[in-house]
Amino acid sequence: MANTTSAKKATRKIARKTAVNKSRRTFLRGYLRRMEEALEAGDQAAAAEQLKIVQPVVMKAATRGIIHKNTAARKVSRLSARVKALGA
Repeated sequence: MANTTSAKKATRKIARKTAVNKSRRTFLRGYLRRMEEALEAGDQAAAAEQLKIVQPVVMKAATRGIIHKNTAARKVSRLSARVKALGA
């Protein structure tokens, strides 16, 4: 357990940031789940529309440090490839 005043304050700050990051991660997962549902439905137009919504959300999460920037790029790349494959 933290003993010094500064360590106690750091613990409080970490707890606040953890709560915010957990909320943002849950928000991100919700968008990714809706994207998966659109892909499973097999409708390319709906999936493409959903991708336009998901892409900025994923990139913003990377900017905020919720996920790594390469992870975000990989997710967007794979999702766009899956949307493109629906049309083929």
